[in-house]
Amino acid sequence: MLLHEFKWKAEVLESTEPVLVDFWAVWCPPCRMMNPVIEALARGFKVCKVNVDTNQELAARYRIGSIPTLLIFHQGKVVARHEGVTPEATLRTELAALQNPAAR
Repeated sequence: MLLHEFKWKAEVLESTEPVLVDFWAVWCPPCRMMNPVIEALARGFKVCKVNVDTNQELAARYRIGSIPTLLIFHQGKVVARHEGVTPEATLRTELAALQNPAAR
């Protein structure tokens, strides 16, 4: 599930499943490089995209200094943070472990 427009509290902080949040911008080449990875992950996990230019307050709250920044939320808390281009396998492994704690 890939969400571009969403209610932060309901979709991320109150989610019962892990959520990958992609902080990005239109003008950012590494962000565009991550798009296929983000779309692939969204086929199996909940993914939200946050445009830092139109959501500056939210970006500031999570101290987003460089983009792309990928945060994984679980039970309302940031449990993983990646800055820059990140391998799909890394993100997939972290999300899967949270989705299925018995697999750890």
